[in-house]
Amino acid sequence: MTQSVAIDNRSVSLAKQIANYVCVFDSGSLPDPVISCVKQRLMDSLACVLGAYDTRPVRVATEVAALTPVDQSSVFGTAARTTPDIATFANAVMVRFLDYNDGYMGFEPGHPSDNIAACLAVAESEAATVREFIAAVVIAYEIQMRLQDAASLNQRGWDQACYILVASAAAASRLMQLDAKKTTEAINLALNGHIAMRQVRSGTLSDWKGCSAANASRNAVFAAQLARAGMTGPSPIFEGKMGFFQQVTGEFELDVECFGNASNGDYAILRSLTKTFPTNGELHTAIWAGIELKPQITDINAIQSIRIDTSEFNCRVLADPEKWHPTTRETADHSLPYNVARALLDGDITLESYLPANIRAPEVQELMGKTTVAEDPKLTLMFPTQLANRVTVTLTSGDLMTSQVTTGPGGLEQPMSDADFERKFRKMAAPHLGQLSQESVIDFVQSLES
Repeated sequence: MTQSVAIDNRSVSLAKQIANYVCVFDSGSLPDPVISCVKQRLMDSLACVLGAYDTRPVRVATEVAALTPVDQSSVFGTAARTTPDIATFANAVMVRFLDYNDGYMGFEPGHPSDNIAACLAVAESEAATVREFIAAVVIAYEIQMRLQDAASLNQRGWDQACYILVASAAAASRLMQLDAKKTTEAINLALNGHIAMRQVRSGTLSDWKGCSAANASRNAVFAAQLARAGMTGPSPIFEGKMGFFQQVTGEFELDVECFGNASNGDYAILRSLTKTFPTNGELHTAIWAGIELKPQITDINAIQSIRIDTSEFNCRVLADPEKWHPTTRETADHSLPYNVARALLDGDITLESYLPANIRAPEVQELMGKTTVAEDPKLTLMFPTQLANRVTVTLTSGDLMTSQVTTGPGGLEQPMSDADFERKFRKMAAPHLGQLSQESVIDFVQSLES
């Protein structure tokens, strides 16, 4: 699995190049910072699982998983065991639903930890080693984040989950010990049959906003199972006349030889970002700006107007008409005006910020009515390297106060520490796990590699 092979990529399809990378990936030479990062992302994902556990979509997913009792893969928080693809869906919904898991912004936004549930479910069903599980996670991050850097999906009407199809299919194939040919077929099958539309993140957002990625990883695992059994898929899936380039993204360049490996040490997972708020990542800095301004405002009723200057992406995605009148949690946590208003009122964003009563609260509606959002071309130029936002509050007295934040905790400049992830986990675990159980989970993750 880890033998180095020289490959001439000039005449090889992109799917085959990715498959070759997966098969020769050296799981034994991962540096300590990469292994530590995997452990942090696992701890972060488990915190998200516990935070989302009581939500209705999670209950639906676990109930459906229980309908297929098969002794292969576990469903978090239950005694149920089921097939790895169904377990992937249920567990990935838990990781993703609160929009609290990690993220990355290239030409396309995304959440590479959406792949972790697939890696866990397949590793368990295949009795894979922990070293192979860690390698699969690194591979999934590498592929998804490099694809995010290569081309936008949302600008052409497609969902970020399309890249998860490739990443999870590759990771599952690695854990199933498929050769390059079958791994290529797994990618072909996953990508052709399961393209997701951007409507999932447009307008009023539904439960599926937090489930689309889980469905992609589920379909990817199933595609790998089919490929292992001998099923072939359409090819070349990227370059073909009716393939991914032509139908979805437009043609892009992706140099697989530059993917993270033992020689270059350039593993993409080290560039992934984490969250201190259970909300959209691109508006985190706007929340921090609102929190910074709050102590300067002695009377919230004295606010005359709020102006949010932001990037073109945020204007288009986080301030479209439906985001000014959110009626669901999913819409509220992707609303730039709502989150800034809530930050000015409460000085924080928590799970309770998105309770129906808080979304409908007259005081937040009033502040949103005083808010305008505009693109600042300078902030657009900073994007996606810096996810900057600027909030300006004008008081009835005429006083004006401004805060521009370009990065915050969880960004590359201010990465969260092991202690930060532990606090996040304990906060989300408190309603579900006692102190000893929390300690057990933390000890397990911290010693994962051994």
